[in-house]
Amino acid sequence: MPLRYNIEGKTDVGLVRSGNEDYLHLDKTNHVFAVCDGMGGHQAGEVASMTASLTLQILHTSFQQELLHDKRLQIGRTLPPSGDLLLRSIRLANRNIYNKALVDTTLSGMGTTIVAVALYGDMMSVAHVGDSRAYRLDQRALVPLTADHSWIHEVQESQNLSREEAESVVGKNVITRALGVRDTVEVDYRLIRVRAGDIYVMCSDGLCGFADDDEIFDVANKARSDLKTMADNLVQMANDRGGSDNVTVIAFQIEEAPAGDLPEVDVFTLPAETTEELAAEDEWVEKIAQAEEEFTPTDDVEKSAESGGNKLFLALIFIAFVIVAFAIVYFSDFHK
Repeated sequence: MPLRYNIEGKTDVGLVRSGNEDYLHLDKTNHVFAVCDGMGGHQAGEVASMTASLTLQILHTSFQQELLHDKRLQIGRTLPPSGDLLLRSIRLANRNIYNKALVDTTLSGMGTTIVAVALYGDMMSVAHVGDSRAYRLDQRALVPLTADHSWIHEVQESQNLSREEAESVVGKNVITRALGVRDTVEVDYRLIRVRAGDIYVMCSDGLCGFADDDEIFDVANKARSDLKTMADNLVQMANDRGGSDNVTVIAFQIEEAPAGDLPEVDVFTLPAETTEELAAEDEWVEKIAQAEEEFTPTDDVEKSAESGGNKLFLALIFIAFVIVAFAIVYFSDFHK
C-alpha cells in the first residue's frame, strides 16, 4: 500500500503589511512540508524564510544519501531516514541563514521560525523552531503537536498562567528560538504514527497568534471534507481579526499509509551543535551555495510573495481608480 494524502496550502500578506515574509514549502516529491515565518528589516525576513525553504529542497532533492552518510553530523538517535534528514536539513538551514547575514550586513539580524513535517510510510516526523505550529484535527478538538519557543509559553508553563495573563507580562511576539539568529540551533522533534483519515494543520503565528485553538478547531472542523476551503477559511479568519500579520496555513489528510513497525518517538530537543559539527556544516553550506546558483525550485514548492504581490497589485489598481474617479468628479464640478 503506497502512502497517499491530499494537501492544500495558502499564504497571504494580510491587510496591513506590504510584503509577505512567510514561506510556504510543499515538497510533494519528498513528502516534506514546512511553514517558515521570517523576521528582519529591509526584506531580510523574506530572505531568511526563503533560504530555509530552499535549503530543505536542495538537500532533499540533490544530497539525501550524501548528507545521511556524513558521520560528522550524526543525530545520535535511532530515527527513520526521513526524520534524520529533516533534522540535519534544519540545522543546515540555520547555518546557511546565519552565514548569509555575516557576509551581507543588510541582512544582519534576520531569522525565521520553522515548523516542518516529513512523511515516511505510516510515520510522520515533526520538527520545529519558534512559534509556528502543527496540529492534528481530531473529531472534538485540535491537538497540538508542537510547543511554542516563546516567552509567553515559558511564562505560562512556569507560572501556570493563561495566555492572556502571560501576554500582559511579556508581550505576545517574543520568541526564544529561531533559525539564523545564532550560529547554533536547538530543534524540537517528535515521531508519530499516522492513520488513514487523519487531518493535520500547520500554520504561522499570523493565525495562531490571533485565534485560540478552540476557534481554529471550529473553523477547520466545518471544512474537514474540503481542505482547500479549510485553508482559505483559516486565512480569512486571520484577516477578519485585522490581518495585521502575514498568515500561512497547510492542511493535509492521510488517505493511505502502509503499516510499519517503527515505534513512535516522544518529543526531544536536539542540542546545539559542537564546534566540530559547525565546521562540517560550514563545508555543507558552501556546497549548498554552489547548488543555489544552478537550482530551480520545483513547482511543488510555493513562493511566499505571490499572494502578497497580487494583493498589493490589486490595492494599487484600486487606489488609481479612486484617484481617477475623484479627478472626474472634481473637474465635472469645476466646469458647471
